[in-house]
Amino acid sequence: MPGIFAQIIAGESPARFVWTDDICVAFLTIEPRGPGHTLVVPRQEVDRWLDVDAETMEHLMRVARQISLAQREEWDSDRVGLMIEGYVVPHLHIHIWPSWSPFEFHPGGIDRKANPLHLDQNAVRLRARLRANGHGDRVPDED
Repeated sequence: MPGIFAQIIAGESPARFVWTDDICVAFLTIEPRGPGHTLVVPRQEVDRWLDVDAETMEHLMRVARQISLAQREEWDSDRVGLMIEGYVVPHLHIHIWPSWSPFEFHPGGIDRKANPLHLDQNAVRLRARLRANGHGDRVPDED
């Protein structure tokens, strides 16, 4: 049975997409560390990041950088957090979020009951910023 990210990528489970291309997708997490917290996920189902080919990993990091720049601009954050993960969902994914504190990296910094309306609003804001930054061809029309 495919994992939750494979289901999201296939359109079988809902998500707030902010980026799509042939190699990866990016969507807001339902348990954010901050506003606009996004997951960059390869379409290829790979458990460990060291098992993905170098070209795919480089692409994921380029996409993560573009989204991070948009997050920093949109939420006027001091920094943008980045974490490569794959434990809870065994599918490589990169967490990126506007960051103001190292506390956000701790598991206690996660909002496990995020307001869906706020998530929707943050997705709209991030998609608009990505379009303004010249990435409209990669940003889905979900507003």
